[in-house]
Amino acid sequence: MTLIGRTRARGVETLSLDAPERRNALSAALVGELAGALDEAGEDPGVRAVVLTHTGNTFSAGADLRDPPAPDALVGLLRGIVELPKPVVARVTGHVRAGGLGLLAACDVSVASRAATFAFTEVRIGVAPAVISLPLLPRTDPRALARYYLTGERLDTAEAVRIGLLTAAGDDVDEVLAPILDGLRRSAPEALAETKRLLTARVLETFDRDAAALTALSARLFASAHAREGMTAFLERRDPEWVV
Repeated sequence: MTLIGRTRARGVETLSLDAPERRNALSAALVGELAGALDEAGEDPGVRAVVLTHTGNTFSAGADLRDPPAPDALVGLLRGIVELPKPVVARVTGHVRAGGLGLLAACDVSVASRAATFAFTEVRIGVAPAVISLPLLPRTDPRALARYYLTGERLDTAEAVRIGLLTAAGDDVDEVLAPILDGLRRSAPEALAETKRLLTARVLETFDRDAAALTALSARLFASAHAREGMTAFLERRDPEWVV
């Protein structure tokens, strides 16, 4: 079963998360397939840029609780987006939760329709947004991130743009995307690669410094009693025992 749709138009490769029945949750299989598709796009001289989008009403619900990816696999996927020698643009028309927000932060440009919503829901199931912090912390307003990491509150697109989670939003996401993709198509491939290298240097420093510690933290939290209770409560559609 293919979990990533692939199309191409005028040098732009579109990769679509295509597991809508699971709300495009980041399973081990989906993470592996997406990483492979990105590697192929990065090596293909016919690809000028990559658009990362989705089918269904959810861009990604975060880690698949029934088949979660290994933390180091998620680190590899996020780093692969940041290091890809082609610009990666996220196109969002639905909801994004938890680990899905790491994908948005790893992309060079992220745009959404106004119907989209966002939330860091990790604390509500007993874990923390550990691995996804690698691209998020260098690129997002720290005071706002403290609030939304700690509370799990939902953000709308206006707030997501304000804090740097999104680049832009509008009623018609493709209308917002059009000038961005036109600009990428008009740019020299080597110049795009070197410019992206300039822009991502600080993000990659964070990966080099913190990836091992955050991977270990993620593994420890997911194995905890709080996480077991939180995930069970989520799957049973009830409040976890710590809610007061």
